[in-house]
Amino acid sequence: MKIHIKTLGCKVNAYESEAIAEDFIKKGYELTDEVTAADVIVVNTCTVTNQADAKCRKIIRQLRRENEHACLVVCGCSSEHHKEDMKDLGMDILIGNYGKMEIYDLVQIWNENHEQIVKFTDMRRVKFENMDIHKMEGKTRSFVKIQDGCNNFCSYCIIPFMRGNIRSKDINVCVDEINTLVKEGYQEIVLTGIHTGSYGHGEDYDLTDLIHEISKNPGLKRIRISSIEITELNDKFMNEFKNNPKICSHLHVPVQCPNDKILKLMNRKYTLDEYKAKVNEIRSIRDDVNITTDLIVGFPGETDEDFTSILEECKKIGFSKIHTFPYSKRDGTRAAQMDQVKDDVKKDRVDKMLRLSDILESKYYSSFIGKEVEVLVEKDCGLTSNYIKVELDEECKENTFVTVKITDVIGTKVKGTVKK
Repeated sequence: MKIHIKTLGCKVNAYESEAIAEDFIKKGYELTDEVTAADVIVVNTCTVTNQADAKCRKIIRQLRRENEHACLVVCGCSSEHHKEDMKDLGMDILIGNYGKMEIYDLVQIWNENHEQIVKFTDMRRVKFENMDIHKMEGKTRSFVKIQDGCNNFCSYCIIPFMRGNIRSKDINVCVDEINTLVKEGYQEIVLTGIHTGSYGHGEDYDLTDLIHEISKNPGLKRIRISSIEITELNDKFMNEFKNNPKICSHLHVPVQCPNDKILKLMNRKYTLDEYKAKVNEIRSIRDDVNITTDLIVGFPGETDEDFTSILEECKKIGFSKIHTFPYSKRDGTRAAQMDQVKDDVKKDRVDKMLRLSDILESKYYSSFIGKEVEVLVEKDCGLTSNYIKVELDEECKENTFVTVKITDVIGTKVKGTVKK
């Protein structure tokens, strides 16, 4: 028996898909890249934008056409968001964001009667669904999902409704899973969640406690945080960041919009001055830190003057990379009721912000020309602690650390020479 898994969206989905795959493999299945050879097909969906939803539907239809006989399972955020619309896309099992570790059992039920199974749970009442992995297929670094859900309810975001309340994996379970991954040879772990910095909310431990505990493993060389909100970079975390060299010198800190008027409309929990002060504090601890961000352009109410100031603030803050998204209207959110910015205006602003991002990224990388850095060798590059992907001048053994001298930066491509 063979299973094919298609993953869309974020690192959390990637982790969950790996856990689903391991569960099936443990029970006798073989993972396959060939859709036509699969007995079971699982699509783990994303709903962060309208485009993501459309892509999910297209892929579901395509997979159904390519293999009419497999048990087609659809799960994740898009199915949670579109429970009724999804039913008619030809899948055999439709679930939301809870019960992903029950998929094997649901497939067995479907195998008995071939009747469609639809199962959803109240996401605001669920507990953390435990799952673990022993590897991350094709990766030198492994993601570890430590948290799920979000209580922020930003006015543009549907994810709190799709992922439910904040909940965390028990700290001892996290430590055991990470220690197992280190035994398997992983030297860098990426801590991930829907709202990673809220880890431990309501418990007697938090993200900093987890980082401090896993740092005791001598085989773990790097700890990377997938994303963290500016409001969660408290004194306790900053002290750990200062004193723990295993924490990577790369923080992805979503700003969403460096404009107080828009931040208030977005229901973000900080001001621009508070954000900038925290960035300055980060840089006072590590001056070579890579600070990247997420940014939404074309949010309702954003004028031409607002966007001009947003561009200028991004330059002043000096992000190393700006992951830019046009605002996507999500029914059921407060922002959907606001006056919308025209699509052609959003597209123009995205293009301008992406051009600025390329300039800032190249500037940051160029500051390392002539310097020696330590990289973790991946398939076709080396990755520094501060998330610079370096093209190496010679082949090196994967999953080893080597010292590299940065020799050239062409646009956003970085080249380096391996030191003997």
